[in-house]
Amino acid sequence: MNTDKPRNTFCGRTRREFLHQVGGGFTSLALTGLLAQDRFFGSQALAADGKTAWESPLAEKQPHFTPKAKRVIFLFMYGGPSHMDTFDHKPDLYPLDGKTIDVKTFGRGGHKNKGRVVGPKWTFDHHGQCGKKISTLFPNVAKHVDDICFLHSMTADSPIHGSALLMMNCGSIISGKPSIGSWLNYGLGSVNENLPGYVVMLERTGGPISGAKNWTSGYMPATYAGTVLRSKGSPILDLNHAYGLDPKEQRAMLDAMGEFNQSHLAGRAGNTDLASRIASYELAFKMQTAAPEAVDIDSEPQHVKDLYGYDNERTGDFARKLIMARRLAERGVRYIQVYSGGAHNDDNWDAHGDLEKNHSFHAGNTDKPIAGLLEDLKQRGMLDETLVVWGGEFGRQPTAEYARGTGRDHNSYGFTMWMAGGGIKGGMSYGNTDELGSAAVENRLHVKNLHATVLHQMGLNPNELSYFYAGLEQRLVGVEGADPIKEIIT
Repeated sequence: MNTDKPRNTFCGRTRREFLHQVGGGFTSLALTGLLAQDRFFGSQALAADGKTAWESPLAEKQPHFTPKAKRVIFLFMYGGPSHMDTFDHKPDLYPLDGKTIDVKTFGRGGHKNKGRVVGPKWTFDHHGQCGKKISTLFPNVAKHVDDICFLHSMTADSPIHGSALLMMNCGSIISGKPSIGSWLNYGLGSVNENLPGYVVMLERTGGPISGAKNWTSGYMPATYAGTVLRSKGSPILDLNHAYGLDPKEQRAMLDAMGEFNQSHLAGRAGNTDLASRIASYELAFKMQTAAPEAVDIDSEPQHVKDLYGYDNERTGDFARKLIMARRLAERGVRYIQVYSGGAHNDDNWDAHGDLEKNHSFHAGNTDKPIAGLLEDLKQRGMLDETLVVWGGEFGRQPTAEYARGTGRDHNSYGFTMWMAGGGIKGGMSYGNTDELGSAAVENRLHVKNLHATVLHQMGLNPNELSYFYAGLEQRLVGVEGADPIKEIIT
């Protein structure tokens, strides 16, 4: 395969650019095949030429190069965890607690030039062979530091939740762009045709601000969008077989409906919503058998449940999601995103008021399950091929937002995320914020560099993976491109 050119090329152009330029009836015919399931738009729809065979959008595709990772599990700490209270030790902050100092910040409260310092509320201890200092908030994750690479110099474009979430998930503060899971499924296809390639699990109290915009397929066909799975009960509502209808009857009904939809779509090239709906019907039918088995946590042995803290009241909900994430990863789901933090400020990591109460609660809910996931993946020999990402949409400031209290405002100038497995060096810290943790100063990283690294580890060149839309070769990392963080890759 020639990796010097964009994927899916035809006569030096991307397939979509070629179709865009040639126009006419041939475009209509080709897009029908490109955008719909093989079952409905394969040989029968294209029998006129007798030769052309178009791939399903869900079919597995070849990567640009040999990947280090086969799947991604993104642990999203919605609300913005405080880096200087978790994984970015800032000893100079302790003696400054309560003092007003000159420091430039930009958050929900706007631009400021000074503020009252909030000293870290937890101590840090050395862990692992690498000796990394970790907050006592995460005693269980701390045991795995030799498998983790900490990125201490992350930056983003916005300190506001809605736009920052879109940036972290979709690479842009503007809505309507495909999310990273959609890009992975567009570039690589699906390993398991009976399960979605992209799954999202939300906090039981609700999802993040902007909701489905964070797992949208944007201008791509809807087949690439994330599927929300519930951790209890039926994984997807209305997934069970219709009452009184056996599988054979339902199969026949779908076949008949598919023929009608095929006829309807034939003269409506570019109607990706209809093509994707047809594909979703087929996937839903297959999931009626596959999804219940995939999320059957009751079948897990007790020692695995204990590893995650499944039976503990505090950790049980997140443990259930992470066990489910591992089971989905085993079954070929490429991108799994699990949220910690719900719809309301009291339910997420957005610690504007009482930092100690907020972070103690959320870290206590997630520490043991996250450590359990890392240990479980490692024991099964899956960590080397599973890229685990931890972080929120931004970090927190070293200063208080209000005149009183311990809360911190948002900070997109510098924050910490970490990665483990999937060909990432363990026991490593990369980049630094200043002595106060207010801004990245060494080896500054942008969210686009994080995205580029994820794509690279999955075998995709972030600067070649593109989708022709609005006259441009659109990319997750922007038309200007971005490089992966080569220093942290094995």
